[in-house]
Amino acid sequence: MAGCCSVLGAFLFEYDTPRIVLIRSRKVGLMNRAVQLLILVYVIGWVFVWEKGYQEVDSVVSSVTTKAKGVTVTNTSQLGFRIWDVADYVIPAQEENSLFIMTNIIVTMNQTQGFCPELPDKNSVCKSDSDCHAGSTNTHSSGVATGRCVPYNGTLKTCEVAAWCPVEDDSNVPKPAFLKAAENFTLLVKNNIWYPKFNFTKRNILPNITTTYLKSCIYNAATDPFCPIFRLGKIVENAGHSFQDLAIEGGIMGIQIKWDCNLDRAASFCLPRYSFRRLDTRDQDHNVSPGYNFRFAKYYNDLTGTERRTLIKAYGIRFDIIVFGKAGKFDIIPTMINIGSGLALLGVATVLCDVIVLYCMKKRYYYREKKYKYVEDYEQVDHLPNLPHLPPVPVVTTLNAGPDTPGSPTPPVSSAPPLDHPH
Repeated sequence: MAGCCSVLGAFLFEYDTPRIVLIRSRKVGLMNRAVQLLILVYVIGWVFVWEKGYQEVDSVVSSVTTKAKGVTVTNTSQLGFRIWDVADYVIPAQEENSLFIMTNIIVTMNQTQGFCPELPDKNSVCKSDSDCHAGSTNTHSSGVATGRCVPYNGTLKTCEVAAWCPVEDDSNVPKPAFLKAAENFTLLVKNNIWYPKFNFTKRNILPNITTTYLKSCIYNAATDPFCPIFRLGKIVENAGHSFQDLAIEGGIMGIQIKWDCNLDRAASFCLPRYSFRRLDTRDQDHNVSPGYNFRFAKYYNDLTGTERRTLIKAYGIRFDIIVFGKAGKFDIIPTMINIGSGLALLGVATVLCDVIVLYCMKKRYYYREKKYKYVEDYEQVDHLPNLPHLPPVPVVTTLNAGPDTPGSPTPPVSSAPPLDHPH
């Protein structure tokens, strides 16, 4: 208990104030200046030059619209001679910051609602009606089981289902891709940006781009880096993939637009930077459910009034346009904050040198003796004569490099002159 009281008393009734000790040592002096130099390099080079710590920063607000162009032709036994234009392969016509281009297709034509055999698998193959359970379904069923076992072909029987018949068979994906010519289709990306803090707006179709140039240019990182029209094959190629491989089962590509603007300079220097990457990167060792696909149907009535549909399983590439960036402009508040932080960091040099001098050097005990001085309360020291009230005199102690061993002569110490006692 007494120990706790003494610790508490020392905490409450003691006050410490820095004492200036000038140590003349090459090692300590060089170390102090080296640390200060590193801090200055960090503050000036990194904070102010590289990170532009003197600027107020704002994030970009963006809107994106897209337009695809391209026509191709196919001639197959199932669909015959067919022309494919934008209205056929862009599904849906508009999306938010995205565009889907259909590149491959499985078509099941003339489906009607009725009863037909299920596709053969481990759950649907049967030998008699007892193997089929009426009303049963699962996530891979094409319809609802009727409970009957019917012939699927000349050698195989499967359970009958109530469904859109004939049921879709998507076990064989067309190779090469049905619309392999989509590699030469083009995509126009129109991007408008706004920095609310600075009320600054711009778009990726730059002021120097003319209508004539826009009709003929195709983006090229070397020759046409600001053309907003992209060839689909080049987008995939720039991301490090093959368009023809990607077109078979589909995938997701990212078109990244980066706006980093220094608004202390002219607005003409605020320019978009394009980059490309595949967002659904495939792992060749774990290739489960690859690609990107979905189904949709086109409904119609035949001459007899029966409702029919054409079911389409569409494989393709979804292009996501990702816009990011920031803008900066000079402001006095972040400038003063970073200057103050830099000045405060200079104190780290003093703290580091104190730790090394007082705890790591051979003469640490000698330096501690000169660094710390313990003074009793002036009013409680009875044996001292009454002294006149004099202004305080700062004490500066200058130390040369001290002796290595205890008992060596003490280096000269310069301090304030002694106070004169009244006679």
